[in-house]
Amino acid sequence: MNLHRKLLYVAITLAITPGTLLAAEQDTTAQSTPAKEQGSNEKKIQNLDAVSVTATKRETPLQKTPVAVTAISVDTLDRERVMTVQDLTKLVPGLQGTSQGDHGVVTLTLRGIGNDSAKTEYADPEVATFVDGVYAPRAEAASGLLLDMDGVETLRGPQGTLWGRNSTAGAISFQTAKPDIGAGFYGNAQVGAGNYNQVGARAAFNLPISNTFAMRVAVVHEQHDGYVDYQNPSGQLPSIAQQQQAYLASSASGGTLANFKPIDPGQYVQRGDKYNSQDQSAARVSALWQPSDAFKWNLSYEYFVDRGTPSMSLMQKPREGQDFWSALIDTAPYLDRTSKTLRSRMDWNINDSMQLSYIAGYNHYTGRSDFDQDVGVSVPTSFTTNGVYQDDRTNDSRYKNWSQELNLKSVGPQTVDWILGAYYGYEDNSIRFDIPIMNGTRYGTVNWQGSFIQPKETVESYALFGQATWHLSDHWRLTGGARWSHDTKKNEGGINWGWAYDPTVPQVPISPDVYPDPSNGFSISQRNTAKYSKGKPTWLLRLDTDVSENGLLYASVSTGYKSGGTQDAGTLYKPETLTNYEVGSKFTFLDGHMTWNSAVYYENFKNFQLSAPIVYPDGNHGLGFSNVGGSTKVLGFETELAYQQTNDRFNLIFSAIPKKELGRLIYAGSNDYQGLPACPPQSNLANCANVTGNDLPHAPNVSLTGIYEHTFHLANGGRLTPRVSAQYQSSQWLSYFNLGAGDRQKAYTRGDVSLRYSEPGDKWWVNAYVQNVSDGKVRTSAGRFLMSDGSLEYVSQYLAPRTYGVQLGVWF
Repeated sequence: MNLHRKLLYVAITLAITPGTLLAAEQDTTAQSTPAKEQGSNEKKIQNLDAVSVTATKRETPLQKTPVAVTAISVDTLDRERVMTVQDLTKLVPGLQGTSQGDHGVVTLTLRGIGNDSAKTEYADPEVATFVDGVYAPRAEAASGLLLDMDGVETLRGPQGTLWGRNSTAGAISFQTAKPDIGAGFYGNAQVGAGNYNQVGARAAFNLPISNTFAMRVAVVHEQHDGYVDYQNPSGQLPSIAQQQQAYLASSASGGTLANFKPIDPGQYVQRGDKYNSQDQSAARVSALWQPSDAFKWNLSYEYFVDRGTPSMSLMQKPREGQDFWSALIDTAPYLDRTSKTLRSRMDWNINDSMQLSYIAGYNHYTGRSDFDQDVGVSVPTSFTTNGVYQDDRTNDSRYKNWSQELNLKSVGPQTVDWILGAYYGYEDNSIRFDIPIMNGTRYGTVNWQGSFIQPKETVESYALFGQATWHLSDHWRLTGGARWSHDTKKNEGGINWGWAYDPTVPQVPISPDVYPDPSNGFSISQRNTAKYSKGKPTWLLRLDTDVSENGLLYASVSTGYKSGGTQDAGTLYKPETLTNYEVGSKFTFLDGHMTWNSAVYYENFKNFQLSAPIVYPDGNHGLGFSNVGGSTKVLGFETELAYQQTNDRFNLIFSAIPKKELGRLIYAGSNDYQGLPACPPQSNLANCANVTGNDLPHAPNVSLTGIYEHTFHLANGGRLTPRVSAQYQSSQWLSYFNLGAGDRQKAYTRGDVSLRYSEPGDKWWVNAYVQNVSDGKVRTSAGRFLMSDGSLEYVSQYLAPRTYGVQLGVWF
């Protein structure tokens, strides 16, 4: 066991020693609720109209907030076993998550808008993520554990005015549990175990230090074995005679067997960590200093490590005799990430009607990985023929970012509620990413190989913003807001090295400790030094009105903005802009026990950005960005119904996206889709397709999630709560190519069940669960390989197979 895992297990073991810590959740209270207040909160949480959100950067009741926002409580996160950002997708209308193997990240799509390839050290997502108000720019943040949360808010539609750049589709705001000065010492802990050797433990506790200072400590470790078994090459590799025949027929043989080598079965991985495994740990120390009612300072330090493995793409139709969850692997999986984050927020009440806040954050990330990009689809016929060996390898990735935000806002009852703010952010990235591609096996000849070395890529962003809500009357409000953002992106000294096809150079895969240069067979294919600098205003106009005491109607027009930037060869791509038209309603029924929130929206994108790994006409590889011409249009409807009484809870989450049409893009290419037609020279692509007017991927026409639980009160005073949740999605494309059945996920239903027992004194609970009950195979992405016989073989990333386990929680 690694040292960091040992330390965390020791900390958690100490935390759950009898008389010290207890569980993550009670049936009716949140993680951060002190034990002495558990009973009093049972009645309060039943009133759904009492839920508050910070979508407008001030705390307001969810049902009185004229924004399409989904508020997910810590109780729901616990009961639905939401462990990563991807697990949020079934709880939010229109939200989809896609795993990416070679960078080991999760990319998000909201309301049909996202980008599967926004996964590099320099790409920006359309769905912005924030933790305690601090922007997390890189896609790697999406794989982090949701440790000791106080809740999650998903804001749908452009949030550029208050939340900033790169939130064209929406924003996800995570709120961590904060220290509590007046609540005394309390805490929670839980342990769990399940199939695939899953084990997990987490704990959190509140430490009151004085009447002005408190701390909170939280730790977590989650691990399970990989889902993807290693296939045995025996029986799949051709005989020696067949290998010799294939080798003689190849151009590499020269017509003789002088350099022939039999395929070494030992090159295929048979043991060790499997793909799709988890081994993640995190710890957070938070502090709250509140010397007076007028000032408080929240400060936290978070440490996250990931020693799991990337997610493997699987053949949609396995080879005969092979299990579905298996692959013929010649590159062992490897993932090593460390993230250290400091977050700070100071709030100062200047007077009874004005508050000043300063929010700052710093993140330092390092990462390395190995991924079998050929995914074992094509079995070689000799050591140099049929198929390829391709290792996508991040040798070293280092990333730093820091941000500061200052905002001044009104508080308390005002004729005009207002907020003014200024933001500054800076990112500094470096990466070396190698791709050795060999014919046949790793011992074959070079097909192509390259090294992408970017020593310094920076982003500097600053903005000024303001928003005001004028209370026209007791029931009508008019809101206007504007933001001016400016982004400067630089690539300094970036070089793409490609293979020079020099026959005098040894044909070996590039090693991480080798710097590419002409002496070892490489030449510079592209110099990437460039600078992008541009500003853009965004704005919001919204009118909302009360409908009796229990209803709200709103209509808004807003714009979003995602900055442009630099790409391979130092060329620039344009910023992406959006205009969103939206009408929404929020209603409360049954004395606050039922809520029904809906929205209809129409989105019009200009210069919608797509990025993908591509091959250039000269055979070199790179990452290309394209701006889609014309208008990319999305029309949708979403609704959320929630019901909660003492013994029953019910949620219905519905999304419909009948129109999601890509604009004009004649030359679209992607290495993930081999077999595309050859492209004309002016396209600057070797292969491409016309995707104009195609449907956007990850945007099913209909998506529906239903969740129900009922609590039975037992004779001994304990409670037994069965829970069932199911999600239905209609068929959806997995790429903007719309290439047919292999590029599509058919309609599916996926369900989870659990059964929880809470003992009479609410000191402990036990929960048994099964996720993906039917063991359905749900694709989240697709790609295809061109086989030697001209056929096309599709592969996909998949959601997890059926998993089950048991959890035990205690609290005090």
